[in-house]
Amino acid sequence: MNYRLRIRDLREDHDKTQQNIADILGTSQTMYARYERGATELPVRHLIRLACYYNVSMEYIVGLTDTKTPLSKNNKKPT
Repeated sequence: MNYRLRIRDLREDHDKTQQNIADILGTSQTMYARYERGATELPVRHLIRLACYYNVSMEYIVGLTDTKTPLSKNNKKPT
């Protein structure tokens, strides 16, 4: 699974809108929609913030694993 599908699935699983997540990332809804469509690459800083927000590993988001491994408390930064 690629990250575009993963970020959309995570967002929908948490009952969030694109605008909700865009606000968390400090970007526009239009730009976030472009990340989900794959029209624009997701910046690493947003990948980190999403991993912290959803409490999953970055490896899960980018599709390197299908296991939703929670971030350790030492690595989790406030979003």
